Amino acid sequence: MLETFKRSCKVLVVDDSQTVRHCAERFLREGGHEVLLAEDGYQALALLHDFMPDLVFCDILMPRLDGYQTCAIIRRNPRFAHVPVLMLSSKDGVFDLARGRLAGAHDHLGKPFDRKQLLQAVQQHAAFLPTAS
Repeated sequence: MLETFKRSCKVLVVDDSQTVRHCAERFLREGGHEVLLAEDGYQALALLHDFMPDLVFCDILMPRLDGYQTCAIIRRNPRFAHVPVLMLSSKDGVFDLARGRLAGAHDHLGKPFDRKQLLQAVQQHAAFLPTAS
């Protein structure tokens, strides 16, 4: 398969599982992306303004502030409303996907994911980002 588009992105990964965070970080860094990790929605929102990510992967089931709430808060901020948010979860029923869309998620990536799936998701959504000047 010919890769027609490749761009390095700043990616924020939000997941309460240390294993998932570090696995995603390794895959993304190997793919040439800059990565920042958050263990819950509150930490993600605190990091958002300084990191200015191009893309956010957000777990659904997290303590304190779940992924749906985190996504909805990101969407309501005009500064970040354009940033694609992809929900990370093993919950992939119709209700879960619809709830993610209602919260403003662009897509869903099932867990467990592999390197190829994660990097494909980044490239698919990075193609719609404005290019850096």
